[in-house]
Amino acid sequence: MGHVLELHGLSKHFPNHIALDDLTLQIAEGEFFSLLGPSGCGKTTTLRLIAGFEAPTRGEIMLRGEPQAALPPHQRRVSTVFQNYALFPHLTVQQNIEFGLRYHPRADARESVRECIEMMRLDGKQDRKPAQLSGGEKQRVALARSLVLRPDVLLLDEPLSALDPNLRKQVRTELKALQRRVGITFIFITHDQEEALSVSDRIALLYKGRLEQLGTPRELYLTPRTRFSAGFLGPVNWVNGAGIRPESTRLSLDPPRDAGLCSIPGTIQELMFLGNCLHVETVSADGQTIVAEVARGECIFERGQSVHVFWDKQDQIHCEPS
Repeated sequence: MGHVLELHGLSKHFPNHIALDDLTLQIAEGEFFSLLGPSGCGKTTTLRLIAGFEAPTRGEIMLRGEPQAALPPHQRRVSTVFQNYALFPHLTVQQNIEFGLRYHPRADARESVRECIEMMRLDGKQDRKPAQLSGGEKQRVALARSLVLRPDVLLLDEPLSALDPNLRKQVRTELKALQRRVGITFIFITHDQEEALSVSDRIALLYKGRLEQLGTPRELYLTPRTRFSAGFLGPVNWVNGAGIRPESTRLSLDPPRDAGLCSIPGTIQELMFLGNCLHVETVSADGQTIVAEVARGECIFERGQSVHVFWDKQDQIHCEPS
């Protein structure tokens, strides 16, 4: 599988701010690739550089081996689904989907529009205006408008952020299935670690304009390279320099005797009910706070109780300071 998109030493400097610093990535054909990180980390700047909405200060963007720097946005074989969907309010669903084809006419345009409407489950809604659509339907129109152009790369700028939590989970599953069906390379921009972990083939975690770590969701979650990576991908207990995820942390009333386990005594401070589980917060004698995830039906603990917190040595995270 070859590389459809390559970024070489890509940087973007503003007068008082370095938004992106020396980013190098190779993204494979048909890959669902996520750019993940907190606000201001450079992920949206990267998207804008790929799309041609910004010019890099340094570095190169290659699409199928061809440099993109001299090309305006409409000549790049990339398409963008914006965070607010950017639908034209005065146009119908069908007219919104057809819009880009005005500048990229094709003999099979009508058939392509029909296929996208069917694929996005928009049959019967072709004549509606955006104001008559739900949030999920608006998103599907925005996706159809981009997919009908058959881009080499589809850029998605936090496309789920406007949806309510339950719909977000449903739509991200549909988005992953859609990407597998159409086979187009997706570059997904998000600050939500759960979204990135659930849909991505690989993730580039950005921090302060630089690449902090690159890898599969499993690699980033289980073997983070830095403390920032570990903490951004999910909660971590830091005990004597080692990190332990709450789901790998256990509690018992008696000290464990297995030599492969690490143990520390503590006192339960708080129990937080999360539906399918509880997070039990304990404090050790030297003041370290440790959270253990306990199955709802297995929680026999109470506030103020003395317990032993333990974990398997193999579950410890060892990484560099950020």
